Amino acid sequence: MISSEEIKSFLDEKASFYEARWFIDEDPVQIPHLFTKKEDIEISGFLTATLAWGKRSMILRACKNLMERMDMEPHDFLLQASGKELEVMEGFVYRTFNNLDAAYFLKALMHLYRYQGGLQQLFTDGYRQGGIEKALVYFRQVFMSFDPPERTQKHVANILKNASAKRLNMYLRWMVRTGSPVDFGLWPEIKMQDLLIPLDLHVARVAREAGLLGRKQNDFKAVLELTGKLSEFRPHDPVFYDYALFGLGVYEKF
Repeated sequence: MISSEEIKSFLDEKASFYEARWFIDEDPVQIPHLFTKKEDIEISGFLTATLAWGKRSMILRACKNLMERMDMEPHDFLLQASGKELEVMEGFVYRTFNNLDAAYFLKALMHLYRYQGGLQQLFTDGYRQGGIEKALVYFRQVFMSFDPPERTQKHVANILKNASAKRLNMYLRWMVRTGSPVDFGLWPEIKMQDLLIPLDLHVARVAREAGLLGRKQNDFKAVLELTGKLSEFRPHDPVFYDYALFGLGVYEKF
């Protein structure tokens, strides 16, 4: 029987290995790393996280295409573009996310950055109301308040329906965590200790194999269970172990 101390030591080693500069070149997080302006990082990171499912080479191709349609200046595009210019998304498609979804996302982002302080303000306002869960709920409520097509609503996770919100939690990890060559640490108002694990198939499978997750479904209850367990190992930064669990699943077929 492997002890908790041995599991922690193993995960610490693996997380430190994967949380490295080389990881960026293998992962969709390389898209926001193309930018230096804070708002460009936020916007490109959010759109990249939204498309981050499937084969990584295809994710990267789609995200680069999305950035190029905004002339590699997403913040300036959102501030200056007219409604007519949202037609720049015509013909865009990545899996089930198409030009209608992309146009709505840009319309919502335009409103947020012109009138509501941007993504940081939105997530932070929700967080201040009731922690990270409230931030996820509040974000979705506001982001989906600009008359979205029915089909577009499925592209923002709803934790009130027990969705794992993997992509939103990954995005928050990128924006919040400090001291990392991978993550950006741009939003200090949200505490690292409150972040939730981005639960995908790889992370969930490895977590179950390691005895860290008992729940069978990959849902929000599983996110809370796994994050709680990882908090016992690293209370100030439980999502640090996302790198170990993901890396073990993807690169080492643990």
